[in-house]
Amino acid sequence: MKITRRTAIGSLVATVAGTVPAFAQAFPNKPVKIVVGFAAGGGTDFVARILADALKDRWGQSVMVESRTGASGMLAAEQVVRSAPDGYTLLVSPQTSIAVAPQIFAKSPYDPLKDLTPITILTATPMLLVAHPSFPASTFAEFLAYVRANPGKVTFASGGIGSSPHMTSELLNMQLGLKAVHVPYRGEQPALADVMGNQVGVLFANIPSGMPYVQAGKLKALVTTGQTRSPLAPDVPTIVESGAGDIVTATWNGLYGPAGMAPELVQKIYTDVKDVLGQGAVRERLIASGSDMVLNTPQRFQEYLKAEVTRWGKVIKAADIRAE
Repeated sequence: MKITRRTAIGSLVATVAGTVPAFAQAFPNKPVKIVVGFAAGGGTDFVARILADALKDRWGQSVMVESRTGASGMLAAEQVVRSAPDGYTLLVSPQTSIAVAPQIFAKSPYDPLKDLTPITILTATPMLLVAHPSFPASTFAEFLAYVRANPGKVTFASGGIGSSPHMTSELLNMQLGLKAVHVPYRGEQPALADVMGNQVGVLFANIPSGMPYVQAGKLKALVTTGQTRSPLAPDVPTIVESGAGDIVTATWNGLYGPAGMAPELVQKIYTDVKDVLGQGAVRERLIASGSDMVLNTPQRFQEYLKAEVTRWGKVIKAADIRAE
């Protein structure tokens, strides 16, 4: 859109008056695409499809979810980075593809702080530290004592290099002075299977994935990683409660557009997303899946993303994490 003195003044007047400029009010007037970097059926795809359905009703336009898998979700992000900043191509992505993957691959096709427009964090799903029932620790304090007494002998599984379970375990190694050894798997389910088979020590599992096995007596839960206890695991304390430090992590899914989006357009999309996800049956469905609703403002999200890039960058450097 060509910016003239008249349109600039009109935009300023609209902002001062507390209204949304006409071009943002008209959005969307054609189908919108939400790109996801992970396979259908996973947690990120689940959130994206709920969002798409809710926005379709709100906007009166088709909202499609397109899966573009590969490179730890970076192919999807690259597609959005290269799209027009008009709001018609959006990205739903976990933090591992934005704050972690670009720092562990030798070459990244984008700079997450320069090439994307953060709109809001949709949901955050804390994790659950699980172990085989025979594991010689039943609380987080006992776990820390055991790992410290056996440096290099305790193994922790993950769904892959750079995944949330991997990064959380390395964060504990760095901040709490542990020496646990990473064992990567191709996805969470094989990792869970080997923890239940007592082939590997522990795993930070997604709460909806891990709790059924805890309830069945096949695993035991030591701690969760949220700020507060999860409603899906109300009897399991958090790391914060354990007194081991203010360590809070989760797998969170953010909504992004390409860099260069007009602030008024970003604000409209954020407001609509907050309205359709922040209340009613849609909100309850997401909470029932084990997710915490976040829906922070674009400004807050931008600040948080910078902090996350810094936090995980320190962990990556300390653990010398690299992906091929």
